[in-house]
Amino acid sequence: MKARAAKLVLGAGILMLPLLVSAPLRAQVAAATLAGTITNQSGAVVANAKISVKNLVTGQSSETQADSNGRYNVPNLIPGDYEVSVSAEGLPTKVAKVTITQGATQTMNFTLGGVLSLGDLGFAPNQTQGSAQDQARLDKRSHMLKVHQRIGLIATAPIVASVFTGIFAGGKSTSSTDRWTHLALGSAAGDLYFLSAYYAIRAPKIPGTETRGPIRLHKALAWIHGPGMILTPILGAIAFDQKSKGEKVHGIASAHAPVAIVTAAAYGAAILSVSIKW
Repeated sequence: MKARAAKLVLGAGILMLPLLVSAPLRAQVAAATLAGTITNQSGAVVANAKISVKNLVTGQSSETQADSNGRYNVPNLIPGDYEVSVSAEGLPTKVAKVTITQGATQTMNFTLGGVLSLGDLGFAPNQTQGSAQDQARLDKRSHMLKVHQRIGLIATAPIVASVFTGIFAGGKSTSSTDRWTHLALGSAAGDLYFLSAYYAIRAPKIPGTETRGPIRLHKALAWIHGPGMILTPILGAIAFDQKSKGEKVHGIASAHAPVAIVTAAAYGAAILSVSIKW
């Protein structure tokens, strides 16, 4: 009788074992939600943005898409640490980390900017993490390259204007006013160009950073417009002196206009290489 009772107890224990094991697992089964709104820098909603939520422990990912009002909702998430990636056409991808707690609906809004991201500047995702010293160097490099970009864009105005005024500065009926205007615009263009170049050259280097994509083309074009920005004002000064003496532009100074045009074209192509989404 006792043996039979023992068998019954053992059998009941075996039957209950799966329930006892699965109970704590069910407690951690997808019981949380991540939701929020996607906007751009001007505050307008970004419709149809793609959202990917990756569990950093299991490696499993959940993907969804924002609605026409920029809202997204990712349900059935187990508690833990996640990496959230948000992307939209024409805007740089935004990546952030979040810790999901059990049974909660967590709000996480994203603002997608229209400026260069660290990925656009040539950084791999693993290079955005590290020690405080590495992060400080990365932040400084990112800041200096963004300043380089802004000043470079500003420099396009006097560069284009100097090329345009050069048409009138080199003719037979050139007035001294035309020449001085061309000289002033050329000087402003050169000052802004070399200030922009300073920030690019002095930006801290990150060991192991691989130059790729549009950045590689951007740097290659610098080998054309860089020397051109040095040679153009030198040739221009010689041509200016010749015209001021009433002479016709001759000798090496006659290359001033072609060199300036090639330099401006290479500079424009360099800007377009990192402005267009390939």
